[in-house]
Amino acid sequence: MKAVVYEKYGPPEVLQLKEVEKPAPKDNEVLIKVQATTVTVADSRVRGFTVPLSYWLPARIALGIRKPKQAILGAELAGEVESVGKDVKRFRKGDQVFASTLEHGFGAYAEYRCLPEDGLLAKRSANLTREDAATLPIGGRTALYFIREANIQHGQKVLIYGASGSVGTFAVQLARYFGAEVTGVCSTANLELVKSLGADKVIDYTREDFTQNGETYDVIFDTVGKGSYSGCIRSLKKDGTYLQAVSAPAISMRMRWTSMTSSKKLIGGGPRQNPEDLEFLKDLVEAGKIKPVVDRCYSLEQIVEAHRYVDKGHKKGNVVILVEQNHKSE
Repeated sequence: MKAVVYEKYGPPEVLQLKEVEKPAPKDNEVLIKVQATTVTVADSRVRGFTVPLSYWLPARIALGIRKPKQAILGAELAGEVESVGKDVKRFRKGDQVFASTLEHGFGAYAEYRCLPEDGLLAKRSANLTREDAATLPIGGRTALYFIREANIQHGQKVLIYGASGSVGTFAVQLARYFGAEVTGVCSTANLELVKSLGADKVIDYTREDFTQNGETYDVIFDTVGKGSYSGCIRSLKKDGTYLQAVSAPAISMRMRWTSMTSSKKLIGGGPRQNPEDLEFLKDLVEAGKIKPVVDRCYSLEQIVEAHRYVDKGHKKGNVVILVEQNHKSE
């Protein structure tokens, strides 16, 4: 089968399309013919090994000291079940599915991927396209986790920093779904996009610092880890909640200190493995309550170009890789 592999850390050019052995499912696994995947920030960071200095050694041990342990990236996918192991009960050949591969060593940049039946794997109907389905397991699920953790009440004021990215575009829509008054922070080029997603207000961070305008919020969600921490905390209400999607040692320590010295709630980390989250997001998309934002689509052969684009840091929502080019979206 064809797969994009990388044998050393570095720029997008380390990614190479090669022929590799097709996997066979174990007794508890399904073999998925991959139709679509994405280029997430996780893929980009792992490929280039761009991690905080304090994470360098543990990350190197986990990912590979001299070269990557897992040669195939790709953190999420949409596809069709080609075969199943003898113990599999929930899926059968021909099922349309979508899944996260992040917890199982990536691997979606390939024509086929095996995943355990009890992993982050769910069926999709014809109402959910492969392109949209492929964006839900990482960006959608991350946004859902944090928005739920904030326990948003109807009418609360929620600010989403990085509102035009993968997590941000889902977060804006989910916060609105749960009844919040949403303010989105993004660049000039993305103001109209964020408005179209349902944001009540938008702030252009290139022209205005939201932490200086005197407004306070019940919830502030930094989806990209680039907001001013002290400014965000200052802009929270007394019992407000701060959500941080990008963990880093320095921020984690400051969050612990703030939680001990104030009544504010601070939440980092990431979503747990819960397939029901995928079902929930699927239902919302099919009901028209949220809409995945797909910026660009590339073929598997264009993977280097796709990574170059994501590395620039200006993508709107998600960048999708169409692995099976001759497949028509339902």
